[in-house]
Amino acid sequence: MQTHKQLFSKLKISTLLDLALLTPTSYTDNNLSSSLTLGQRNIFQAKVTSLNSYNAKLMVKFYLPKFNQTIQGIFFRVSPYHYQSFSVGKEMVIEGKLELYRDNYQIGQPKVVKNIGLIVPKYKSVLKQDDIKKLILTYLSMQSLLDTGLSLEEAEVLMALHFPKDMNQIYHNGSLLAKNIQVLKIVEAFNHLKKLSNKRIDYQAQKALCGNISEFVEGLPFLLTLEQKSTIKSIQSDLAQKERASKRMVVGDVGSGKTMVILASMMMAYPSKAILMAPTSLLALQLYEEACKYLPSFMNIALVMQNKEEGEYLSADFIIGTHSLLYKDNLPTAPLVMVDEQHRFGTTQRQLLESLARDAEGKHAHFIQFSATPIPRTQAMMNSALLDVSLITKTPFEKKISTKVIKKPDFPKLLEHIKVEIAKNHQVLIVYPLVEASDSIEYQSLSESREFWEKRFEKTFVTHGKDKNKEKVLIEFRERGDILLATTVVEVGISLPRLTLIVIVGAERLGLATLHQLRGRVGRLGLESWCYLFTHNESNKRLDAFTQTTNGFDIASLDLKFRDGGDILDGTVQSGTKFKWLDMGQDEEIVAKAQQRVESLPKS
Repeated sequence: MQTHKQLFSKLKISTLLDLALLTPTSYTDNNLSSSLTLGQRNIFQAKVTSLNSYNAKLMVKFYLPKFNQTIQGIFFRVSPYHYQSFSVGKEMVIEGKLELYRDNYQIGQPKVVKNIGLIVPKYKSVLKQDDIKKLILTYLSMQSLLDTGLSLEEAEVLMALHFPKDMNQIYHNGSLLAKNIQVLKIVEAFNHLKKLSNKRIDYQAQKALCGNISEFVEGLPFLLTLEQKSTIKSIQSDLAQKERASKRMVVGDVGSGKTMVILASMMMAYPSKAILMAPTSLLALQLYEEACKYLPSFMNIALVMQNKEEGEYLSADFIIGTHSLLYKDNLPTAPLVMVDEQHRFGTTQRQLLESLARDAEGKHAHFIQFSATPIPRTQAMMNSALLDVSLITKTPFEKKISTKVIKKPDFPKLLEHIKVEIAKNHQVLIVYPLVEASDSIEYQSLSESREFWEKRFEKTFVTHGKDKNKEKVLIEFRERGDILLATTVVEVGISLPRLTLIVIVGAERLGLATLHQLRGRVGRLGLESWCYLFTHNESNKRLDAFTQTTNGFDIASLDLKFRDGGDILDGTVQSGTKFKWLDMGQDEEIVAKAQQRVESLPKS
């Protein structure tokens, strides 16, 4: 016999609310019927009045005292059990679908009901019905639910779902009551946030960082946005603590100015050291160039990459690099560690990064990660139970990007538009779904298309994910190219100031978040720009919806609407968290209430 612990393990649940949220998928109502209802399951108090065998069938007549009515039961698969169970004069409660046959009421294969007057829940589960019901009976009670932090109303709703006394408590016209759905949503959000908050582990910081950022901010040739200022203020508050090392994720839309937040954080660390790790050499180089451009001249900045180093990193105030940083034996300890696009690093690299953030005494560096992949606000609230989250939803200037779905007949006009943009010394990016041809995809590949473009445009560059020289190609294109043919290798990070037109081939094959990242490559400096979504689809609601907004956070909600979304927790994309009741795209208010409740719980 399996223990309760083994049963919980099979169900993959770890809390009482996990169990409570395993709600029944249907119910069997064993209350006596109040009327004779044709075509439906009926339950009657009955007395056997006669038995007859006919053509291997057994005909049983039942008298229904409540209705003063006789009905006939017919059995097609007869055994000695039937003669014993339905002997003349025997009284019982029977159930079955009531039909009318030659003006007589009839039930085919009637069954004897034992749990009379009860509503029996049925569960869809890896466990047997008896096992899951045993767990529900053992652990679910009003008091146990109230002890988890639920309100009286929420506990009552869950108890009614598992131990119903009246079907009107559960359904209305065959659908779950709206009140029940609302309770299930908030309980699901509350349970998830509680579990995350229990996973959060805080460490003592190496030191408090209170560097002055005034000279840096005042020296910028532009004003910071309100969201940039708010995020910087939150980070200042984080870094000023010595008791707790900061753990914050800054999620910024494409072109929202995350780099300025990175540089301001660096200034807060000064005169102590800070380290920033980027996923690619190109991103590291861009961040290094921006740091050299905007940080005060007295700052000592170093760049560390596999094939290139600038400055002396042992004595530098600010060290920028790729994963090469992780393999430097003599890398100095820094009380501030920052990572750009951490989810793009592998598990081994993230573990090495964790060790990089600790000193010899086990104290931790303040840790800030940056992501250019917008998430819905609901998801940001969820994540905040595990780490602090800042959102930068607006760009420093309004982007003028027109997005349009195009098809094969539109290609001549597209070609003319490309020529116009190149004549203005602007650049064009064409993104293909595959490097080589494939029978399973109906679009041309990068290899098949390059000859067409190289014949017509002299400064055409080509790269893709497996190209060992891709970063060199991207840098050369940025400096002197007209057209870049690529795969989604250019999705994140590269800054191409002259890029004004992007064509995404087979756009319907990509998620909306990826499309948004690709579109974010154009119009970086406010130039009027275009994003063309090339598709063979006659119509596509996802793409049509995408053309209506350029806000990444709105698009993240749309992405959830059209497909399952994942969580970005501590830098790791986790697609396994799916909610049965909660709609992460719509239920922001419910998640906010659940978040407030978790924050008000006494700390264990």
